Amino acid sequence: MALDSESFDLLLPTLQRFIRERLIPAENHLEEHDDVPLDIVQDMKDMGLFGLTVPEEFGGIGLSVSQEVLVNYELGRTAPAFRSVFGTNIGIGSQGILMDGTPEQKAAYLPRVASGELIMSFALTEPDVGTDAASLKTRAELDGDHYVLSGTKRYITNAPRAGAFTLMARTGGPGASGVSAFIVPADLPGIKLGKPDKKMGQRGTKTCDVILENVRVPAANIIGGVPGQGFKTAMKVLDRGRLNISAVSCGLASRILDEALTYARDRKQFGKPIGEFQLIQAMLADSQAELLAGWSLVKDVAARFDLKPPHVSDPEISMQVSCAKLFSTEMVGRVADRGVQIHGGAGYINEYPVERFYRDARLLRLYEGTTQVQQIIIGRELLRAV
Repeated sequence: MALDSESFDLLLPTLQRFIRERLIPAENHLEEHDDVPLDIVQDMKDMGLFGLTVPEEFGGIGLSVSQEVLVNYELGRTAPAFRSVFGTNIGIGSQGILMDGTPEQKAAYLPRVASGELIMSFALTEPDVGTDAASLKTRAELDGDHYVLSGTKRYITNAPRAGAFTLMARTGGPGASGVSAFIVPADLPGIKLGKPDKKMGQRGTKTCDVILENVRVPAANIIGGVPGQGFKTAMKVLDRGRLNISAVSCGLASRILDEALTYARDRKQFGKPIGEFQLIQAMLADSQAELLAGWSLVKDVAARFDLKPPHVSDPEISMQVSCAKLFSTEMVGRVADRGVQIHGGAGYINEYPVERFYRDARLLRLYEGTTQVQQIIIGRELLRAV
């Protein structure tokens, strides 16, 4: 699945112009009001951004992974909240249906996802379950032709906006084999949302708890129609998601570096621009070298990802994805720190973009698998392959 190169060559400059002319100028408004303006959301729908990864047969654009990381690099150059509005639709919210769903499930949900009519969210994490996802506690008890779901999901991105959730619940015994993936409409009786989370950064992104109290979900809503496959679905979805978080990290690093370069050229001390001082140049040089290394890694892994069958897990590719996420998200943290340092005291003031980007970048090392999880995946695969 890939968009033809001629069409993609038209899409990317259009997106770059939209980011430059609409999103970047709206960053201060977003920071102040903690929300994405509705007119911008509508513009995103009109551009087809809610269906970037949905195949054309279901009304989407159908980008390959290599094309998707190029798009996410550009989106990384502005506030993360803009991408977050549709990020779960093109990523972890809908990819489970696309990868493992039945033909009926794909036909019922993917066209509405692609148009932006339906926002999908991904509900895996729980109050006591994060990294150890195979130990989730939300229960799904079979009752006739329905499952009854009870439990709490935590830090669920786009939950306040979601019309449906790709939700993991335990239908069987302990461990990964007891987990199933459900499509859960958000308006079912028994679903409640917690208070919106107040986060360190990434203002405008919406996360909260999703509380399920005896929610009746049709058995036909198990993704793929087979219980016990949910953990495998989640891991396949996260592989693609982690690669795109890596691309976003590189895009954000490039924006921070641009801001640092502008400041280094304009700010004068001791009668000359601070960019002429070698210690400032060293910080800029380190950031540029790490950015190029991270972005090269992401593009290489994306190309390898596209070569494997889309519905098949490949431990070697998963390990490479983890390498990309580990390096790129740690890299952007270092670039953000240097960006603040180059700005001096101004870098600690909200008036300058590097202050908020410093806070925004911190989350990238945590969600969709922490740095430490990536290290474990890489280490285990290296030992297994010996």
